[in-house]
Amino acid sequence: MARAAGRGDWRPTLITLVIAAVLTTWAAYAFSGAGWLPRLPLLRAGLAVITAIYLLRGLLFVPLHLWRPRHSHGFAIWSSLIVLAYGAVYAVGTVKAWRFLGG
Repeated sequence: MARAAGRGDWRPTLITLVIAAVLTTWAAYAFSGAGWLPRLPLLRAGLAVITAIYLLRGLLFVPLHLWRPRHSHGFAIWSSLIVLAYGAVYAVGTVKAWRFLGG
């Protein structure tokens, strides 16, 4: 990605903007669930799906590491741990707020 951006390729910028938009939307759902933003549509389902995505992304590293350990470099390990922590925080918050999130 860095080499493509260095060559002036527009795709790394577009990919980064899409990822930033998704993460901003997910943060809005977290803040909405915490009551810091107005209630967003499909709040319960959204938080459950976001939590599942984070946890799956974090946990999938373990079988992938066992399958192909030579591909386990620092970025893969740290990003998996960070995403797993995000998933755990989303899970705890969603479970604690579940009854207040409505149907």
